[in-house]
Amino acid sequence: MALRPEILISMKRIEIVIDEESLREVIQLFREANVRGYTVIKKAGGLGSRGERDPDDYVFEDENAVMVIACEEAQAEKIINMLHPRLRDFGGMCIVSDCQWVTGPPVSY
Repeated sequence: MALRPEILISMKRIEIVIDEESLREVIQLFREANVRGYTVIKKAGGLGSRGERDPDDYVFEDENAVMVIACEEAQAEKIINMLHPRLRDFGGMCIVSDCQWVTGPPVSY
């Protein structure tokens, strides 16, 4: 299958995994960076620098949230520069990769 280049927009994809307690603060950083769209997935589990996070564990309610953003490179740079100084406080991780936005509904980048 060959995708036609005219239906794709080159973007940056930012994925952030943080504890749910830090979610509000990261959303506030996004507002300051004029981010117009993002996705939040709550109650994410996994194993990382803060140990294992099990969303089904009723005793230890340490839950993660995953945030996904697709934006132009300049916007990604602004987000990362605002987020970087806080990453040690938040814990978790942040990954930036290249992606392609499929044209269709109005983009929120």
